[in-house]
Formats: sequence, C-alpha cells, structure tokens
Amino acid sequence: MTADFVAPSIKRRICVTLYEMMILLGVFAIGYLIPSLILGLYFDYQVPSWVAFVQTYALFGFYFIWYWTHSGQTLAMQTWHVKILDLNNQLISKTHALKRYCISTLWLIPTVTIYGVIKLIFNAPLGHWPTIELMFCMALFFWPITCLLDRKNSFGMQSLVDRLAKTRLVQLPKV
Repeated sequence: MTADFVAPSIKRRICVTLYEMMILLGVFAIGYLIPSLILGLYFDYQVPSWVAFVQTYALFGFYFIWYWTHSGQTLAMQTWHVKILDLNNQLISKTHALKRYCISTLWLIPTVTIYGVIKLIFNAPLGHWPTIELMFCMALFFWPITCLLDRKNSFGMQSLVDRLAKTRLVQLPKV
C-alpha cells in the first residue's frame, strides 16, 4: 500500500453510511429478528430490551470488526471503493478495530440526549430507545460532517472517529 491514497469525500462517506445501514438491516434480521421470532413463537419468551440492545450492539460489532480486520472493507465500503487502514497503511488489528467500533458508536450518546430533551420539551413521558429516524440522521450525518474539523491532516480530511482511533479511510482507485 502506498500513502498516495486520498481521503474519501464527505458525500462518499455519507453514501457508504447509507448503504451500510441497508446492509445492517439484513444483518439485524438474520442475527436478531429470526432468533427472537423463534424464541417468541416456540417458547413464548421475549428478551428484555437491554439484552436486545447488547445483542444487537455485539452483532454489529462482530460484523464491522470481522470485515475491517480481514479485508479493511465492509460490504458497503467495497461497493464505494473505500478502505480503512491504520496510520502505517496496514489493515487494522482486532484490538484497533474494537476500539474504532466503540468510538464510532459514541453518536448514541447525543442521540439519546436529544431524544430525552425533545421528550421533556413536549412534556411527554420518556419512552424506550430513541426513534429510528433520529438514530438514522445522527449516524448518517454526525460522524461524516466531523471531517470538516480536520482540514490540516496529512492524510486528508478524516472524521473524528478516525482521528481518535488512529485510523484513516482511503479512497481506492476504481478498477
């Protein structure tokens, strides 16, 4: 790998994120919904919401960590010719990938906060987890736009996640 790679544009990052969300729906269906349906239909059991959250978080973590450490690209990243590397232009390790995954999910904190504030402003009782729409918007725009804070990086504009995790996204040439 050479250091000549450029960082993907914000538009490309948003496209990757949007496509990733569609793929994650399939991962969620296979890894969570099907087992939950089986438990519910055959054993009349529903897991508590916190277990469902932990299971989903772990399922998505496994998906990202496996792809990042084996090829440097998730399925969406392959489609959009984007790859994740460490600062030495190598594939990231499992420990590095776990760190990046944990950092990249920090957008849940502002999402839950915004959701709580909206609920309090409109004097509504606090419900369960934030709505899908709010989570979708935060994930889709929050991290990619943090690239605007990183204009003087030698690797090109990188998101806050990549800066904190000491990784970088690169745009691969089309073949």
